[in-house]
Amino acid sequence: MSYHQPPRRLPAPCIIDTGIIINKQDIGRLLTDLGRVRYIHMMDGELQSEGEGYVLEVFADPRRSTLIANQAIYINVYSFDYLQLHQSPEKQAYFDLVQDNRQLRLIPLSNPLQDQSTEQLNAETLEAMVTQVLSAKWDVQIDDEGECPF
Repeated sequence: MSYHQPPRRLPAPCIIDTGIIINKQDIGRLLTDLGRVRYIHMMDGELQSEGEGYVLEVFADPRRSTLIANQAIYINVYSFDYLQLHQSPEKQAYFDLVQDNRQLRLIPLSNPLQDQSTEQLNAETLEAMVTQVLSAKWDVQIDDEGECPF
């Protein structure tokens, strides 16, 4: 008598600080919140270009290009075979996007934790300003209603 056992499912990968990511959705999630970066573009191990820019969009479309121009960076995860996640000796993450003999290294220059607190502060400041403007408008309307034109 034999029992048929269903195949054992392997757990999903767990990558912490270093490793290779091949899943396009995972690559996109890692890159989406990068913000300001230093980039280094290498072909066959030789430096092609380098500079600083801001990651404006990360997307997955086999018909569109990865573009870096005028300090704006648009990354198509389909432009690369995999992402290699590294950690510098100072414990800072950096990312190598690899496609055949091409490597695009992205070194974050901004911190997502600091950026989120700044965005939260900006949202709170904006909300306070809107409240003040609305309150001032209501005060003006009340004053105008109380005035007599005669």
